[in-house]
Amino acid sequence: MLRCLQKDLLRKYNNDGLVSHTSEEQRKVENTIEECYDVIEESIKSSGDDNQVPQLLREKHLKYLVRGLTHPLHQSFQCLDASRPWLTYWITHSLAILEADSELTINAHDVIKFLSKCTNKEGGYGGGPHQISHLATTYAAVNALVTLSTEEALKSIDRNQIKKFLLQMKQNDGSFKMHFGGEIDIRGAYCAISVAKLIGIDDDNLFENTPEWLLSCQTYEGGFGAAPEHEAHGGYTFCAVAALVLLNCLDKCNVKSLLKWVINKQHRYEGGFAGRTNKLVDGCYSFWEAAILPIVHIYLAQKYPSLMPVDKWLFNQQALQEYILCCCQEKNGGLIDKPGKHRDYYHTCYVLAGLSIAQNALSSQLIVGSQDNKVVPIHPLFNVKLDSVRFANEYFATNS
Repeated sequence: MLRCLQKDLLRKYNNDGLVSHTSEEQRKVENTIEECYDVIEESIKSSGDDNQVPQLLREKHLKYLVRGLTHPLHQSFQCLDASRPWLTYWITHSLAILEADSELTINAHDVIKFLSKCTNKEGGYGGGPHQISHLATTYAAVNALVTLSTEEALKSIDRNQIKKFLLQMKQNDGSFKMHFGGEIDIRGAYCAISVAKLIGIDDDNLFENTPEWLLSCQTYEGGFGAAPEHEAHGGYTFCAVAALVLLNCLDKCNVKSLLKWVINKQHRYEGGFAGRTNKLVDGCYSFWEAAILPIVHIYLAQKYPSLMPVDKWLFNQQALQEYILCCCQEKNGGLIDKPGKHRDYYHTCYVLAGLSIAQNALSSQLIVGSQDNKVVPIHPLFNVKLDSVRFANEYFATNS
C-alpha cells in the first residue's frame, strides 16, 4: 500500500502554537500535497488496482524534453543565455534517465557541434558561443558529452585545454574560482574535481590543499556551506561530500553530524527533501540531498560491511518516489519543484535523477507503482547515467 495514503502514519508540521511566515508557508504546502495524495487515492479507487498508480508520465516528459533540445526556446529563456550547456545537460541527462537512447543518438551530432562552439582558447567551456569559460558550464558540457556515450562526443573534449583551465582557476588554499575574476565557492571545487576524475586528468598537484578547504566549509549543523562560515545548504553539501569522496577524504569530515543533518531534511509528511533548515520541500533536492545518502552509505558499507546492508539506502525511498510521482509531475510533461510551480528543465533533470536514486540501491530495486515507472541507474557522484560513466572511464583509460 502507498505510504501517502496511510493517513495515520503521516504527521503534519506542528508549529507549537507559534504562527510565523514560515509556518504558514509550510501549512499551505502541506495542504497542496494532501490534495495531490487525495487525487491518487481516488484514482486507485476508480481503477481498483493500486499497483498501477501513481504513473510516471514518461511519454509526456519525453515530448517536453525533445522539444527543448530540437526547437528554439521561448524568449523568456533569454535569462539563461549564459547557461546553454546547462540546458543541454539537463535535457540530455533527463532523456538518458528515461532511456530515450534513440532521441540521444539522433541529436548527438548537433549537441557535440554546439558544445564545441562553447570552447575557448584558454580552455574550458563558456555559457554559450563567444562567452568566457566557467567551471560550472564546463562541468555541464562534459557531463552532457559523457551522457551521449559515443567516441565522437568524448573525442571532442580537449582534455589538455581543460586541465590548463582548471589549473588557472586553482587557488593556493585549495579552492577554485568559478571563472577569471569570479567568485570562489564550493561549486568550483566540485566541478573541477568531477570533471578531472571523469575525463582522467586529475593529479596530486591539481587538488593540493583542496580537501582541507572543503572541510573548512562544514558547519555546526553538519551540512556544508558555500564557503567557510556560510549556512549549510543541500546543494553545497552534495558538492562537498561528492568531492571529498572523489578525493578519498570523506573520513576527515564529521560524518555522524553530516548524516543527522541530511536525514532530517526529508520531510515526513511530504516525503521530499528541503534544502536548508526551516525551509520548504523542493523537488530538486530529490537529487541534491537524496544522492548524498547513497554516497555516505557506500563509504560506511566499505568501512563496516557487516553493519551496512546495501539493499536499501539511509532514507525513505518509497516516500520520496511517492512525492515525485504524485506531486512533481506536470500533466503536460516536465517536472516541478512542488505543486503550484511551473515546469522547467532544471527541475525535470534533478527530480528524475532523484527518482533514479530512490529506485536503485546497490543490491536491489524498489519501484513504486508499476514496473513502467522504472528509470535507469545513475552514478551519484557525477549525476550521469552509470553506463555512460563506465564507457567514459574505459575510453579515456585507453586514449590517455
